Amino acid sequence: MTSAADYLPSTPTLDELRAAVEGCRGCPLYACATRVVFGEGPADAVAMFVGDAPTAEEDRAGRPFLGPPGRLLERALAEVGIDRTEVYVTNVVKHARGEPRGRRRTQCAPDDAHVAACRPWLDAELAVVRPAVLVCLGAAAARAVLGEGFRVRRQRGVFLPSPLAPHVLATVHPSAVLRARGEEARRVVYTRFVDDLARVAERLRAVHAGV
Repeated sequence: MTSAADYLPSTPTLDELRAAVEGCRGCPLYACATRVVFGEGPADAVAMFVGDAPTAEEDRAGRPFLGPPGRLLERALAEVGIDRTEVYVTNVVKHARGEPRGRRRTQCAPDDAHVAACRPWLDAELAVVRPAVLVCLGAAAARAVLGEGFRVRRQRGVFLPSPLAPHVLATVHPSAVLRARGEEARRVVYTRFVDDLARVAERLRAVHAGV
């Protein structure tokens, strides 16, 4: 398997990266994806949120964090005082993995080879945006970004040292709330998710204040 590194522009901006990723053939996922799903948000965003891979809806639209998970993330961010339009959102992998089945599409998690092949795009996004706060959403994204030894259940909601950004934290993916069985279970998972994001909001306020 080749790598996305072969397709990166030499001195990238977000616009140049977004144009270049359209031609990426760094792993086989491009062949079955409908559209590439690159990150979106301000180039000077103070916070970056990273998920694992595009959903079927994101695959169709070519935009990250759409549909129920995206709306839930936006709602939770609003609760803690973070405007989604002011943060940068992206995924570790830029093409969805799955096969078309009529009007629907099967969806599978990317494997380690896909994550490794696509990593240069995320590294390039980090290099351009240079967020003060990096938030990994979900176990797959956290392991891809922070290493295979990371465990969301044990280490979520805690800021960790990392060369990727001054402040790095992992929490669950918004889809974890939607997968919880029963109204009470969803409420508990959502409340903990919001609590983690409240720590992010507090750290962002400190960054803005120069603390």
